[in-house]
Amino acid sequence: MRVTRRSLFESDTLQISLFEARPLSDACGDVEWQKSNVVVLPFSGVFSKHDAPGRSVIGTPSHAVFIAADTPYRLSFPGAIGDRALIFRFGEALAPDQLDRRGGGSLASHRLLPPDAIMLRNLLGTRLKQGEADQVEIEALGLDLLTVSLSATRADATSRRRSVLSRRLGAVERVKAAVAVAPSRKWTIAELARIASLSPFHLCRVFQQIVGTSIYDYVLRERLACALDAVLDRGGDLTAIALDAGFASHSHFTARFKGVFNCTPSAFRRLASTEHLAELRKIMQAWRSRSAVD
Repeated sequence: MRVTRRSLFESDTLQISLFEARPLSDACGDVEWQKSNVVVLPFSGVFSKHDAPGRSVIGTPSHAVFIAADTPYRLSFPGAIGDRALIFRFGEALAPDQLDRRGGGSLASHRLLPPDAIMLRNLLGTRLKQGEADQVEIEALGLDLLTVSLSATRADATSRRRSVLSRRLGAVERVKAAVAVAPSRKWTIAELARIASLSPFHLCRVFQQIVGTSIYDYVLRERLACALDAVLDRGGDLTAIALDAGFASHSHFTARFKGVFNCTPSAFRRLASTEHLAELRKIMQAWRSRSAVD
């Protein structure tokens, strides 16, 4: 497997790097450990983190995955397409209220990242690669994004009842992996139900229960999340990006993009410029305000 790592930011509290993996197969790798707590935020591709026999979580552009320090795990890459992700490294003291004091084992990836967090991930990644952003602002944005990501990976009562729901969780993770390998494919519920080994009706009900959204909305979000980097490339034609992502037209893509992210693809491109960097903070402040109300 070819792996590349690039450090993008480092402070006393937080390290951010870019990780890219190009596997030769989808086989499970060797046992690994991390010296510090890690949150993985994929831009593209898909990986599976296995932390116990028969137990795994999927990392896609719609999810964050937490890896606790000094906890063994193995990785595999469904479809052998690899992944590209932001890696956040931090100590337990940074977010003690978010972490499981027994090692973070209850944190999973069953919940979706909020749309604003998905946007911020790509915008922050773009600004870090450009190397022109203010360091204090980057650290503040990074810590905001880390807080939201940890909240999204915290397991709820559903994911803790593994003895009862392990089969359902496995079925949902298989569906998520299949969609992540080919998000632009014209999926049908029947195809995904066969992958899950469930009836179409049962899959729709279980998927909504565990993930918190319908299968249609999930596929839509995966397509949009995978397209964000291409949208931020100012040389990319939006119509071509829309078609490559699986949308019928530029207008269809724009309507769905605005429905999920509350802005058009063109407006999202403008957010990546230096003069609009302060708007990234407003995105997270708005998210926190809505979360407090909810």
